[in-house]
Amino acid sequence: MPDGSDVYGDETTVLIVESVPELAVLWRNHLARKGMTVTIARGQHDATSFISENPVDIIILDLVLDEGSALAISDFANYRRPDTRVIFVTNTTFFSDGSIFAHSANARAFVQSNTPPEDLAAMVAHYGSESRAS
Repeated sequence: MPDGSDVYGDETTVLIVESVPELAVLWRNHLARKGMTVTIARGQHDATSFISENPVDIIILDLVLDEGSALAISDFANYRRPDTRVIFVTNTTFFSDGSIFAHSANARAFVQSNTPPEDLAAMVAHYGSESRAS
């Protein structure tokens, strides 16, 4: 289960699924400063457990995880929490043709892992408000 110490704020709820702890913490800290509630999961098991028990507005989901499948997490979220939006991140060229949007109904963005945290926060704010309006 994700570590409860990774939860902050009380507006937009964000689940970060990222195998690189330093990157997840960088994103979490930036989003938390914007007043968002942020939880970090390291892989598929932790992510699906969290989604089962908690509403989530946005998932920031690394396409390549050390544990489990990003597409399985996205599919599970779409089934369990249909209003949840997913922002995929990657440092690879997988799906660079945009086909991720054909594979994931809840995908809203697909960006590189090195996207500036403030840009990622702006996307989270935008798609988070879309999720809550549903």
